Amino acid sequence: MSDLDDISVVTEPSAEYLNKRQRVDYRNQREDCLEWLLHFGKNPDKAEGYAFTTVKCRSHRMDQFYRWVWEQENGYTGTPTRDHADAYMRHLAKQDKSNAHKSNSRKAVMMLFKWRHHEHGTDPWDPELQFSTNGGTTNPRDYLTLEERSAIREAALEYGSLPGYTVVSGAERDKWLAYLAQRLEKPKEDITREDWEQANGWEIPSLVWASLDAGLRPIEVQRATTNWVDIDNAVLRIPKEESSKNTDNWIVGLQDRTADVLDRWLDHRDVCDRYEDTDKLWLTQRGNEHTSHSLKYLVNKLCEIAGIDTGDRSMTWYSIRHSTGTYMTREEDLAAAQAQLRHKSPETTMKYDQTPVEDRRNALNRME
Repeated sequence: MSDLDDISVVTEPSAEYLNKRQRVDYRNQREDCLEWLLHFGKNPDKAEGYAFTTVKCRSHRMDQFYRWVWEQENGYTGTPTRDHADAYMRHLAKQDKSNAHKSNSRKAVMMLFKWRHHEHGTDPWDPELQFSTNGGTTNPRDYLTLEERSAIREAALEYGSLPGYTVVSGAERDKWLAYLAQRLEKPKEDITREDWEQANGWEIPSLVWASLDAGLRPIEVQRATTNWVDIDNAVLRIPKEESSKNTDNWIVGLQDRTADVLDRWLDHRDVCDRYEDTDKLWLTQRGNEHTSHSLKYLVNKLCEIAGIDTGDRSMTWYSIRHSTGTYMTREEDLAAAQAQLRHKSPETTMKYDQTPVEDRRNALNRME
C-alpha cells in the first residue's frame, strides 16, 4: 500500500484542466513532493516528516495554488515561482474568506517551496504577508520601534566584541581565549592575535546597519556581494539578476555612517580567510551563507544585548525590514518606501501605510 493511497494526488479539477502528458508530469511532481513531505519535510536533516493528516490537508491547498498559477499563465507549468507565490498571497488577502483559510493556504505554499528548495535547489521563499487567525486583518510581522532600531544598531557594535588584546593578560586573557575558541570552534592554543582582532571587526555591524537602512531580506543578505557596495555615493547597487524579485536593478540609499562601517568592513574583509575565494559580502563564522535561521538567531541575540523584550513577539530578520518600511512610509511616503524596499507592486508596500503605535499613543496624549 502506498503512502499516498488516501491522498488525491491529481484532483478532478486539475485533471480536467490538463492534457494527458501534462497530467503525467503533474502527477510525478506531486508524488515526489508529497512523499518528501511525509518522510523529510518537517526536519530534513533528521529525516522527520509531517503528519499524514497535515500533508493530506495541505496537499489540497497546494493543488489550488497550482491551478491559480495556470490561470494566471494561461497554461500549465510545473514550476511556480516565488513571484507567483507572492502574488497568490496578495490574491488571498483580497478574498472574502476566513483568515484561518488564508493562513493554512500560506502554510501549504510554504511547504511546497520548502520541497523545491531542498530537492531542486531553488531559492527559499520567505513570504512577507501573514494572516492573523485571531479575527484581525492581514498585517506585517512584528517590527522594531524607532527606539528599538537605535538600540539594535548600538547592540551590533557590542555583539561578540572582546577587550583590546594588549589590555588583558593572565587569567583574564585565558578566559577570553577560551570564549573565542568556542566561538570559532578551534583549539584554544591555536587562537592567534589575528583571530582576536577579527572578533572586534566590522562584519556584524555592517550587516546589521545595512539591513536597517535597506530593509534587506534574508535572501538578499545571502546573495549580497562586494560589488553591491558603492561607498562614494552611500548606496547599495543591486543588479537585476541578483535582486530578490529579479525584476529591476535597484539603487538603495544608505546613511553616511552605514557607508563608513561598510567601508571599514571591506578593508577588514580582505584579511579574513573565510572570504579568500568568494565575493560574498557576508558569511557566517563557519564560512556558510546566511539563512533565515541564522539571521533570526542574530536578531534575537541583538535584542538580548539591547534589553528588548521579545517574549510575546515573533522576532525575525523581517522585523528589521518591516520597521524600515513602516517608518520610511511615515517620514516620506509610500513611493519612497516602495523604492527603498524594492517592491515591484505598490500593493505590497501598502501594508506599511499604518500609524506606528508610538504615534497613536502621542495622539491620545494630545487628545487629553
